[in-house]
Amino acid sequence: MLADIESRINKLTPQERADDDVYSHRLALCQQCDNLISGVCMKCGCYVEFRAAFIKQKCPDTRDRKW
Repeated sequence: MLADIESRINKLTPQERADDDVYSHRLALCQQCDNLISGVCMKCGCYVEFRAAFIKQKCPDTRDRKW
């Protein structure tokens, strides 16, 4: 599954993709969140590695956004 996610991230255009620092920061914040279980956000059901790669995405927790 991780290889598929990485492949999809690598296909994003530079305009769609968050830079490496933003991406790493987002993942670090997600790692501290109680809504993360086995790489899946329980607020929206996404794989956080994929969601965090999009520059225009936000944390789906509307009451307590992490990023």
